[in-house]
Amino acid sequence: MNDLSSKSSGRNFLVLRTGDSPMVSRNLYHSVVAVALIALLAEASIAQDTSAAKPTRMKMTTEIPPGIVTPDDIETRLGDLSFFDGVPNDETVQKAYNFLDFQHAVQAYMDGTKIASMDAIRKGLLESGPANTTAVLFEDLMDSKALFLTANTTSVYMMAWLNMENEPMVIETPPDVLGFVNDHWFKYVTDFGRLGPDEGKGGKFLILPPGYEGEVPEGYFVARTNTYGNWVIWRGFQVDGSTKTAVDATKKSYRIYPLSKKDNPPEMNFVNVSGKSFNTIHRMDEHIFEEINEVVQAEPSMGESPEVLGHMAAIGIKKGQPFKPDARMKRILRAAAAAGGMSVKTIWAKPRDEMFYFYPGESNWMNPFPGGEYTWVLDGATLLDARAGFHFYATGITPAMAKKIIGKGSKYAYTYLDTDGNPLDGGKTYKVHLPPNVPAKDFWSFTLYDNQTRSMLQTDERFPGIDNNKPGMIKNSDGSYDVYFGPKAPEGQENNWVQTVPGKGWNTIFRLYGPLEPWYDKTWRPGEIELVEEGKKR
Repeated sequence: MNDLSSKSSGRNFLVLRTGDSPMVSRNLYHSVVAVALIALLAEASIAQDTSAAKPTRMKMTTEIPPGIVTPDDIETRLGDLSFFDGVPNDETVQKAYNFLDFQHAVQAYMDGTKIASMDAIRKGLLESGPANTTAVLFEDLMDSKALFLTANTTSVYMMAWLNMENEPMVIETPPDVLGFVNDHWFKYVTDFGRLGPDEGKGGKFLILPPGYEGEVPEGYFVARTNTYGNWVIWRGFQVDGSTKTAVDATKKSYRIYPLSKKDNPPEMNFVNVSGKSFNTIHRMDEHIFEEINEVVQAEPSMGESPEVLGHMAAIGIKKGQPFKPDARMKRILRAAAAAGGMSVKTIWAKPRDEMFYFYPGESNWMNPFPGGEYTWVLDGATLLDARAGFHFYATGITPAMAKKIIGKGSKYAYTYLDTDGNPLDGGKTYKVHLPPNVPAKDFWSFTLYDNQTRSMLQTDERFPGIDNNKPGMIKNSDGSYDVYFGPKAPEGQENNWVQTVPGKGWNTIFRLYGPLEPWYDKTWRPGEIELVEEGKKR
């Protein structure tokens, strides 16, 4: 029998056999989310077969301490497992390897979400033009037409794909931006702009390719990358509600070119994608493993940890080798993708670790960088679940996102839940109260996101968000604000309202631009999202 588990002692367990009909396969795929981890990862219930013959006692026989010897017959969630003095029979071997392959596949999914996400960004950018010579600009801001993980509605997003060979590449950056470079494994390379070494003045950055040992000329801000593909992203700022200053500065200054062409850089092609369909989101099903494989094949292994690559190698994703899972492995990958997808959604929407919560036990506002580390390494250990959840939900890795910087950059709080811990429902109306003196040097905002795409919620409005620069927004007499979310604006609150979609859930990020000390010391905190009106039942 070729399965992941079987029936035993009258109890039903998940069955995963090769040769099932398509209908059985579909039913399995949908049911595995609920039962796969329970069925496969639960502790074994061990019962020893007392009828087995005991080994002959010899002259050198001693008493073996408890816990070393295991029974030959074990009843588990994988089914009945049988051994001859520790050596498994053929049926047990198959169950064991199905189980191990499933475990590796789930971990490859969790660890590989970030890798697949970056590859999806690469593909989305290259639809607008070739690497290096194309810069994608949201000249009229990014709106909900774009499928892009948790972008905001206020920054002037601009980005490019840097593709290196064996020669250093130069990036000439514009002034007054927030920018950074992440590599193809979705790891931090460098900052530029307001929080970079150019201190917001713009400058020339020299990016050294993997393993580069050649000469490094003076006159550049130098950074080294471990991958040939790299994502370059920068955010400009509106001036008096206009994006023109930021866009013009980029078109005047921004360039990418090989160091050998520094005396005659090629022209850049600037493509405006505002208002256009634009997808940069990775797959959530079993095809995510194909996206991961593309990066493994394209990049030097030195850029990713051996442990992460080990899980991938165990399921057939190996550098220099074709990824061709057979029917059995394809079925396991479908199950693992369902289990991995269920896991990252749970980790991010309803974390169990108090580290995620800004005010544990009192609030559902959560921190996308629990522990305050952009690497997710805390006290020598990687926060694996937090890292997987973040890359499911968001993009962009830079120390500036996690560290305390007064009056510069931005800080984030997100939630999927109302004050009672219920999921936010697009058919209902909610209110959030912001006390006086919101600690933002520049401004604050809310942006709403679709729970499925993690992109801006697609409503009747182009921009599903609100910020305190909005004309006509009502500010209370004490300096506080009330913001409403729902399918229709409460009477008199049209300028303080963000539309939602009946029948869809949503989540939101509260952003502070130029965060001030009261945010960090928690002497100021946002109110909870409170239900105002039940709305129509679905």
